[in-house]
Amino acid sequence: MIIMKFGGTSVGSAERIKAVARLAASYKEPKMVVLSAMSGTTNSLLEIADSLAKKNTGAAHERINLLEKKYHFVADELFKEGEYREMSHDLLREHFSYIRSFTLDLFTANEIKCMAAQGELMSTALFELYCRESGIASVLLPALNFMRIDREQEPDHFYIKENLGRELEKYPGKSFFITQGFICRNAFGEVDNLKRGGSDYSAALIGVAMNASAIQIWTDIDGFHDNDPRFVKNTHAIAELSFDEAAELAYFGAKILHPSTILPAKVAGIPVIIKNTLNPGAAGTTITDKASGKGIKAIAAKDGITAIRVKSGRMLLAYGFMRKVFEIFEIYKTPIDMITTSEISVSLTIDDTSRLSRIIDDLKHYGTVETDQDHTIISAVGEGIAEGSGAAQSVFNALSGIPVRMISYGGSQHNISILIPSSFKNQALNALSAHLFNQ
Repeated sequence: MIIMKFGGTSVGSAERIKAVARLAASYKEPKMVVLSAMSGTTNSLLEIADSLAKKNTGAAHERINLLEKKYHFVADELFKEGEYREMSHDLLREHFSYIRSFTLDLFTANEIKCMAAQGELMSTALFELYCRESGIASVLLPALNFMRIDREQEPDHFYIKENLGRELEKYPGKSFFITQGFICRNAFGEVDNLKRGGSDYSAALIGVAMNASAIQIWTDIDGFHDNDPRFVKNTHAIAELSFDEAAELAYFGAKILHPSTILPAKVAGIPVIIKNTLNPGAAGTTITDKASGKGIKAIAAKDGITAIRVKSGRMLLAYGFMRKVFEIFEIYKTPIDMITTSEISVSLTIDDTSRLSRIIDDLKHYGTVETDQDHTIISAVGEGIAEGSGAAQSVFNALSGIPVRMISYGGSQHNISILIPSSFKNQALNALSAHLFNQ
């Protein structure tokens, strides 16, 4: 069986939903189609939730009405006049009636997640209904029946495998299944999710649970490119990457793939294939445990980075100093991207600033704290580039004249990372492409 995940832009209109149904049906082997919400839906639902949290029910109702109108318009375009069109409108009215019910009561954090889940529930319901109208035999499997995270917010692999197996056993002889990405239940049985971008992660977890032959991530670009095509002209798709290379690129800013997707597939040895819904004939990028040669293959950029420097005379020869610093970030569940040290200071970067003020207050117990915001991590990624191949020198030569705040080299054999002010991002990306790839 193959897993086929389609993102929000891939199902963002009636035309795209029809194309995805035809595309999935053209694959003769058994398949599980994992769908995101239609593009823009999750943002709209979170805006509605924000209005309700602020007790602005008028704004919430206005946003609900606009979103419902959009969905009914899609349904009119998606279905022929008759039974299935009526069924689609009835379905949508039920979902939006549920959404409106939140305006009548106190609004809690769990209800935000229940509301956010409606996007995936509607996209999959409409997709399955269209398949039925088109004569494509398919089965809709509710992700909330088998996807679960534990008390640590990590996937419950055993639960997922066992309960997905039970769901599939209900439909012997069926070969086309549809389910939701992103949404799940938590350890208490409440509706929860795998965080933004989590549909890719859902596909990987389902693929591992089903021992899939491949996990396909369908998006709107022909695979991983050697640089960000939004900022650099004439970039090229990369045919093959190793799991380690793809993980570095995803973590350090390549938006094409959610960073959590790679690890489950790597552990299970399942290839991940990035394909373009708008150009299905393109080869895309195949990600496996094998690297296709050494050297820099791609550049990625991660924005929204804050640098923190802790300066302390007590750091010199102070046993346990670093442990105390790291414990603060652990307490506030804030991951660190880069880190450098000297005799009297430690510098590190984070991209989650939601707890920054509390982190700084705690760090002040150990020294003077300075912060720099609006920075970008530029990462050069490729097999073995930190093994003295001269890759680092090439990167530094390309960035001549661009102010560098931090450098991370040697922590990974696949990555050289540079921290720069975000205002220099475009210049850095283009300079690297020109110097490294002759673009």
